[in-house]
Order: sequence, then C-alpha cells, then structure tokens
Amino acid sequence: QVQLVESGGGLVQAGGSLRLSCAASGRTFGSNALGWFRQAPGKDREFVATINWSGTYTNYADSVKGRFTISRDNAKNTVYLQMNSLKPDDTAVYYCARRRSASVATTRDNYDYWGQGTQVTVSS
Repeated sequence: QVQLVESGGGLVQAGGSLRLSCAASGRTFGSNALGWFRQAPGKDREFVATINWSGTYTNYADSVKGRFTISRDNAKNTVYLQMNSLKPDDTAVYYCARRRSASVATTRDNYDYWGQGTQVTVSS
C-alpha cells in the first residue's frame, strides 16, 4: 500500500506563488512516475503535470506550461509542484498520484494511488 499526502495549498492573490508537496509513505515510489491533477468545482479532474521516475523528463498541460514546475526528491519520497503566476482559473483541489510504471502519462486511468487533495484558491 502507498499513502500520498498533499500539503501546501491555500489562498493566494492572482500573480502569486504556491509550492505544493506530496509525501509518500508505505512503499517508496523511486521507480514510479508521479503526477499532479486538479479538479475545479463542477468540472472533471484534469491533468496538470507529470514526472518520470528519475526526474529527467516532465510533461505539462498547456494551461500551466511555463508557470508550473514539477520536481521530485526520491530520497524524501516527495514530489513537488511549484506554481508561479497563479490565475483565478487555477483554483481547484490539487491531487498527486502515483503511476505503476516508471514513464510519464497524462490520463487519470494510468495512476493507481491518489492523495486526498489540497485546496488552492486564487483570488482576483
């Protein structure tokens, strides 16, 4: 079993920054790709960013490209999402997820473990 716990969410003004963290317990995820997704009220959960097992390859949704950065520290079993230049449209619950495979993926059905989510609210 793997438990994922997100933290770092909160309320921020447009143009501000937040750094989300996701810590894993149970089995380590050093050989797994990881991802961040988000879900706004009334909308489906959507892909945000993903990173491969070694941290050498990343992929981003077009809506966050150039503003968000995903990274990982396998020694700490933690994945991060640095969010800069935040917009009101970024308001959502953010979830981290683990993929069984080492390579990246952008769709929800490729991930087998999920955190409980952390709320990010961006005010205009």
